[in-house]
Amino acid sequence: MDAIRAKEWKLFIFLKDMDDNRAFKTFTILHLPLYAILLYSFISHHIISFIIIDVFLIIHSILHFFFEKHPNNNFTNMYSRMIIYPMGVLGVLHLVGLVLS
Repeated sequence: MDAIRAKEWKLFIFLKDMDDNRAFKTFTILHLPLYAILLYSFISHHIISFIIIDVFLIIHSILHFFFEKHPNNNFTNMYSRMIIYPMGVLGVLHLVGLVLS
């Protein structure tokens, strides 16, 4: 995850003051439910899990956009942006496709 490399936990109010090792572990554990939902959606094909993922990707991209100028934001390179923003766009397109189908 690019978020680990960029120490994304430094952008979160409840993690930013923790030492890096503890914040890294907490940040990683908090992502496990997202991975579980993602895997479940691939296996089950339940629409609700796809909607959850799409909404997460959209909100995630929007938050990164608004935190672009944050002093602890390490996602300002093209590599990070090519991961974050296209995923948000794909989330919108997929969600629209779900709604229209």
